Amino acid sequence: MKIDWQKIWIKSVEYFFHCSSLLPMWFHYILSTLMFPILYWVVRYRRKTVRENLRASFPEKSKWELSQIERRFYGFFCDYIVETCKLVTISKKNIMRRMTFEGIEEMKKSFDNHDLAILYLGHFGNWEWISTIRLWTGEINTAQLYKPLRNAGFDSIFYKLRSRFGGENIPKDDALRRIVKYKAENKKTLIGFISDQSPKPQSIHDWVMFLNQPTPVFTGAERIAKKMNCAVYYADVTRLKRGHYHCKLVRMTDDATSMPNWQLTEEYMRLMEQSIQRQPELWLWSHKRWKHKELVPKDFKDKKIEI
Repeated sequence: MKIDWQKIWIKSVEYFFHCSSLLPMWFHYILSTLMFPILYWVVRYRRKTVRENLRASFPEKSKWELSQIERRFYGFFCDYIVETCKLVTISKKNIMRRMTFEGIEEMKKSFDNHDLAILYLGHFGNWEWISTIRLWTGEINTAQLYKPLRNAGFDSIFYKLRSRFGGENIPKDDALRRIVKYKAENKKTLIGFISDQSPKPQSIHDWVMFLNQPTPVFTGAERIAKKMNCAVYYADVTRLKRGHYHCKLVRMTDDATSMPNWQLTEEYMRLMEQSIQRQPELWLWSHKRWKHKELVPKDFKDKKIEI
């Protein structure tokens, strides 16, 4: 009998996370506090990348101010890890108390004239907790684009926790087909797009000035919004205190087709920058967002490719 080691690995990871998630929230935050000096001082997880990103994004800030943001970021990142672990078993009542939403009713009204709506997200605050919006939307279905992780065990964990409260995972490579199917079935759906990553060189269609740097951007959400006539919203997240977040749904447009090409994408980046300026420690500074600096065109503002 052949042993399926991958299946054993996946089940082992799932079991570990499930058992860890059963610990009370206050204990998770004790673990987070203990994790900080290990991640920051011992492992020094991506310290160079974080410092370079902060220095380039906030040239007006002093070394002391940047160091304070850096430490707060690592403290928050440790919280993000334990909060995401807790999401495996957290109750509906508890998560609805900790992750609140504003603008749900206004968003629902958009479905009077649209079958679909797009929600722009960023790696800001606890973006995993945003998937719990399904608990607030009632008859409106929710979904989010999903890129499978390389590690099979962690991929299984994240796939399940992102759909735990009813939201659907849409494989990234199957996005358009699935969205067309929603529309054909008249399935009213709010679809989340995390759009602050760095696109591959061949996928760059537009550049914007973001956090004081020329930045290539993903334009897939905008192109789908135009093609499928979607209403478009931005998830403006605020961390109220440790373990408590509030997300305001900011309407960007009810008529994506009438907007000039790339305006939605650039408006999203502007809103994302405002969120970061307000609480800079909540963004994922360890991400290599500006790794294609050699591709920045001399006149990047005019570097656009038509849809």
